Formats: sequence, structure tokens, C-alpha cells
Amino acid sequence: MPYDVFGMCNALYDIQAEISDHQLEKLGLTKGGMFLIDDAQQASVLSEIEGSIVNMEAGGSGANTMIGVSLLGGKSCFTSRVSDDPYGKAYVNSLTEKGVKANLGRGEGKTGVSIILVTPDAQRTMCTYLGVSRELQPVDIKKDDLLASKYLYITGYLWDMDNQKEAVLSAMNAAHKTGVKVALSLSDPFCVTRHKDDFLKIIQDHVDVVVGNEMEAKTITDTPDADQAAVALGEKCEIVAVTMDERGSLIRQEDCVYMIPPYPVKAVDTTGAGDMYAAGLLYGLTQNIDLYKTGKIASYSAAQVVSKMGPRLSSLDMEAVKKL
Repeated sequence: MPYDVFGMCNALYDIQAEISDHQLEKLGLTKGGMFLIDDAQQASVLSEIEGSIVNMEAGGSGANTMIGVSLLGGKSCFTSRVSDDPYGKAYVNSLTEKGVKANLGRGEGKTGVSIILVTPDAQRTMCTYLGVSRELQPVDIKKDDLLASKYLYITGYLWDMDNQKEAVLSAMNAAHKTGVKVALSLSDPFCVTRHKDDFLKIIQDHVDVVVGNEMEAKTITDTPDADQAAVALGEKCEIVAVTMDERGSLIRQEDCVYMIPPYPVKAVDTTGAGDMYAAGLLYGLTQNIDLYKTGKIASYSAAQVVSKMGPRLSSLDMEAVKKL
């Protein structure tokens, strides 16, 4: 079965818990922060929040985007690495339930986990344990599914380990040789700062579409604003999409620039907005929808995530999408 998008990122099983300020203080975590934790810290946090967990499901930036593509009616699959532990099995089941094919390698150790701690004031503190997702290997990539896809979607989070880089380059090379388009999410300003030269090279050599927020785009191009960043990136790839929060987004293809207005909603939680914007963008591109309408679908999709707590949606109003 052909796919619209073949996604690759870190597989993180999301565990959301509602806890008290006292519990957060006991864990020694700064409210609203984002922390990379080790195995021992993960065990300590999970022990403290046992009984306070309100939701668990497959997550991670790339998986969120593949789930979004599926919600919009596209066909997606997702590659990463999990363990055969309970969280790994639950991750596979969760992806499958959401209509995403789980092309997941298996590794020894523990499945990656993202623990989201919500205090009574609705502040979110996040603890991420990457686990075996960091051990992604080229052998984990199911080339038959990749080559049957319209787009390969990679996130910048996969550029921290040599084996992950090898897997990404293997997938990009295979895509490039067979005409599968490649889209790259810049993912995070810290990712861009750490890997700027590498990112610029792979954009030049392999990437057709770049998507990122204004800060990421300005950082990678050393430019002062989103317009100039899009011009600079547009010299290296076919399409550039830059999100600008309440100012909407812009999409550039060669000399054509489309200013996409923001979709008006009351913002509750911006977590996952970029992932869902990427989903809308990829959906439009794979369905041959013109770029302005594609941008409106991406803007609408991102707004729906912003209007609720959490990084994913359980459903989308497809009648509203069709009207766009």
C-alpha cells in the first residue's frame, strides 16, 4: 500500500499526570521547564506520579505529525526504535489505533518516555527519557515502505547520535535516488545551534521542503527576520515554510511567497502546534493542493492543537478542512 508520508523521529511514549506543586518541588524540578533525564531519574519521577496519571499514548514530535497526517485523511507510517517492554508494546498499539503504520525497530533496554507533569495552574513541566530511540539504525528503515511513499519526513532531533545520522542519511539517499521528496523539520533552536553546518549541508544536498519556526529559521540562516530567512533557505531547497506565532506563517516556493493568516482561536497550550502545522503542510503537498490552501490547512490544524491541552488531537472537523 503506498503512503503519503514516511516519518522518522524519536519514539517517546507520553505519560501525562496531574500533580501538586508539593510533588513537583519534591522531585526538584523547575516548573515549566523541559528536562532530559536518565534511567534513575525516570524511575524516581514515575514512582512519585503513580496514581496521578491521566493519559498515556504514543508521542514524540515526528509521531505527532504522522498522527496528524492520518487525522487529515492521509496515509502515514513512522520509524523509530522501541524496546519489547510494556511501553514499547503500548506505543505500537497506540500508533496503530491512530491509523499510523508502526515501522519500529527493536532494541535492548527501555522505550523512550516523555513525562508531562501538569500542576493546578495548568503549567506543564516535561521530563524526557530518550531510551532506545537513540539507538535507531539504518536496518530499522523499511525501504519498501519508504520507496512507496510520496514524502520522507525527518526531524532535527535525529541528529545527536552517529547511528541516528547514519540512519537519516541512508533514508535520504534512498529517497533521493528514487524520486521520493524529503521534508525536514528544524525542530528546535537548540538543535539548529548544535548542528547548523550539518543541517545546511543536508538541506542543500537532500531536502526539498524545510519547515520551522521563525527563531529556527533566523538561527540557521543568520538573518534578522522570517522573510530573509525564507529567501536564504529557498536558495537551497524547493519549498520553505516558516511559522510566526500570532502573525501566521509564510510559505516560499522560488519567487512566490504566500502569507498565511493565523486561524483565530483562544490559545490554551502551544505544545505540538509546530508538529500539527507540519502535518497540514505535508497533507496538502501530498494531495496536490495549491500552496496557499495548503498553508491554510496547516494553520487551521495547528490552531486546533493550540486551543486545547496536550500535543495531539483526537479528531479534526474535516468539513472545516474542506471549506479551506
